[in-house]
Amino acid sequence: MFTGIIEEIGTVKYILKKGNSAEISINCFKVLEDAMIGDSIAVDGVCLTVKNFDKSSFSADISYETLNKTTLSRLVPDDKVNLERALTLQTRLGGHIVLGHVDCVGIIKQIRNIGNSIELYISDFNPIKQYIANKGSIALNGISLTVAEIKENIFTVAIIPHTFEMTNLKYKQVGDRVNLEADIVARYLERLLQNKDNNSKLIDMLRNIEL
Repeated sequence: MFTGIIEEIGTVKYILKKGNSAEISINCFKVLEDAMIGDSIAVDGVCLTVKNFDKSSFSADISYETLNKTTLSRLVPDDKVNLERALTLQTRLGGHIVLGHVDCVGIIKQIRNIGNSIELYISDFNPIKQYIANKGSIALNGISLTVAEIKENIFTVAIIPHTFEMTNLKYKQVGDRVNLEADIVARYLERLLQNKDNNSKLIDMLRNIEL
């Protein structure tokens, strides 16, 4: 699991297609500080497993499913990617729980500067539409963000200057694709509410909560 707080921007060294799968190598430094083979590192929000590493890069395999459902298939050498190591029991959960399992790929429809913030307007998120709510959490290229507004076919996230500078969002343009992962809490709530008995119990529980 991850927190959605990006540690470092890495640079794609190479991506080698192997039939239906691929191998990727990424130049980086911070996420290698305590690296071990078998560790999980989120690359633009996609959980990958370290298979080799040295002082300045690591490599990982990418499955056909991952290539098919994420933006990793579009990466080329020198592209910038967001990197985060898996959380530990000592990690501060500054974002929200991110699994590194991308649900779908959205498209940046508009970028606006609003005061000190940058607003991104994202479309093509229909597979996770039911999990997105105003002020709810969403992971965008592995970044834990809060939904500012949602309309029928577009949702908006506001990016503070620090997040913009510390992630690869500063390189994105209108029309670019981004990996989206819905909040896992929303998924469990949907599952719970599908059962009428659970639905009733949940409502009773919420009524008994002292605010």
